[in-house]
Amino acid sequence: MQAVANKAQEHMGLHPTTVSSGYKAREGGETMKALAWFGAGDVRVIDAPIPDIVDPNDVILKVTGTTICGSDLHLFHGEIMALQKGDILGHEFMGVVDRVGPSVKNVKVGQRVVSSFQIACGSCHFCKEGMSSMCDNTNNSSLQNYMYGTRDAGFFGYSHFTGGFAGGQAEYVRVPVADYNLLPIPDEVTDEQALYLSDVLPTSYHNVVDTGVNEGDVVGIWGMGPIGQCAAKWAKLKGAKRVIVIDKYPNRLDFAREQSGAETINFSEVKDVAKRIHELVPGGLDVALDCGTFHEPKTLLHKIQKGLMLETDVPETVNEMILAVRKRGRCGLVAVYAGFTNGFNIGALMEKGIRFIGNGQAPTKKYWDEILYDYIIPGKLDPTFMISHRVPLEDMAKLYAAFDQRQSGVEKVFVETKFSNPPSPGCPKTTRVDDWEKT
Repeated sequence: MQAVANKAQEHMGLHPTTVSSGYKAREGGETMKALAWFGAGDVRVIDAPIPDIVDPNDVILKVTGTTICGSDLHLFHGEIMALQKGDILGHEFMGVVDRVGPSVKNVKVGQRVVSSFQIACGSCHFCKEGMSSMCDNTNNSSLQNYMYGTRDAGFFGYSHFTGGFAGGQAEYVRVPVADYNLLPIPDEVTDEQALYLSDVLPTSYHNVVDTGVNEGDVVGIWGMGPIGQCAAKWAKLKGAKRVIVIDKYPNRLDFAREQSGAETINFSEVKDVAKRIHELVPGGLDVALDCGTFHEPKTLLHKIQKGLMLETDVPETVNEMILAVRKRGRCGLVAVYAGFTNGFNIGALMEKGIRFIGNGQAPTKKYWDEILYDYIIPGKLDPTFMISHRVPLEDMAKLYAAFDQRQSGVEKVFVETKFSNPPSPGCPKTTRVDDWEKT
């Protein structure tokens, strides 16, 4: 798939952008540790050139915290198109400013900042409305334009389908349009609280707000990784009367029950999830949220179709959602879907009058200040609740495999570099993946 996608993109040529995705090595030949992709199931910590300024509005960060995301597993399995060997991965990171380009005005050397996972221009129609993930000017992928009709913003470390920008699972990273794409972090906010402003916090918040969770709603959430756990918190904060969560991992269901007071359904034990929901909520849910994944089909039919590349994505979760919501209910998709699916229940969608909402990638710019100043700083939400482990960057390749297998109850991980501060009080201490329990 990668070879075909890269060849197709090469044939179509690249779309013009206002931001260069090129990688310029720092003078002197200095190197850094970085996590790079070399094939499905093959990621490695390598010595890579330290990046330097390319465009005048760039900043170079010393990375003080990065992490792994469930959507990174799509890269790990080679399920996102246009990956190339040696691509540096990672779209969630924070750091200290090391170098600034001559056009940067609001970011200073030594400043502590978190980066958006997307790269936005700050000046197009969407950026002016705060919809940074929809930026028109930073993703050069002709292939995405062909498949979707338009292009998202460029993303860090997420293949050449999203612009081919080097990511932040590294000791250094280049951030284009730094004045727009970096958020300064106040001294009273710890690194562990700040890091997840890069993606998981705005993504889960966007899922809840964009789908429209209102006071008194009954909300169902499919997939209880970090996005789902945060969505449960946000739903309660927005006034949901009940939250029902669906997953197959007992530790994740227990965690949601303990942290958010959620009701739980284990779909490995309950085969007809929609029927069970109607037993719990006569008439159905007000809102259903998809925070899961497309790469783990439940049924033999979709395992075969996906294995034969007859579909890229599976519809099982969204079909359950459509059946589980009430008439005129709302379904929101923030889980990453890539292409095409078979067997989608479009009839029930139409007949029930369901609002079926593709939330899109979360516009971090739209929510940053609200999440930081209205929720984190006043103590209404402490993001550290989801951090289960802390590991060094040197363990990043092993972390991918462990995270894929949900080893040792892993939820969200703080990955430290040589530039990181010590763990904050109450947060996990540094461990090595080899020492985790094989459960």
